[in-house]
Amino acid sequence: MKKHLLLSAFLILGLTSCTNESTLANTAESMKTPAMQAYDKAFRSLGDPQNRPNEEERKSNTTELSDRRKALLLPACRDLVLSSGVSESQMMRETNGDTSAIIIWATKIYQQKNSEIAGKLKSQN
Repeated sequence: MKKHLLLSAFLILGLTSCTNESTLANTAESMKTPAMQAYDKAFRSLGDPQNRPNEEERKSNTTELSDRRKALLLPACRDLVLSSGVSESQMMRETNGDTSAIIIWATKIYQQKNSEIAGKLKSQN
C-alpha cells in the first residue's frame, strides 16, 4: 500500500511540474510584442526549403546572408526597430539604409526585450 501511495505522490508531483513548465513557456511567448513575434517568424522562415541558400549562395563562402535572404528579414526587422520608438528617418540616418545594419539593430533590440521578459518571469517566481 505504501508503494502505491508513494508512486501516486511522485506521479502527481511530476505532472504538476510539467504543467508549471509549459505555463512558463506559454507566458514568455505571450509577453512578446507583435513585432517580436514577426521577427521570430521571419528568422524561422529562413529554414524553409524555398528560403535556404541556393548553390550560388553556398559557393560564395561568406558568413553574411545573401541579399535575397536579407530581403526576407528586412520588413520584420524594420518593424521591430520602429516599434522601439525610433522614427523612420532616424533609422535611415543611423543605418544609411544598409539592410545589414538594420538587421543587426533589430537583433540587439530583440535580445534586449527578451532579456527584459526573462527578468520579469524570473521575478514572478
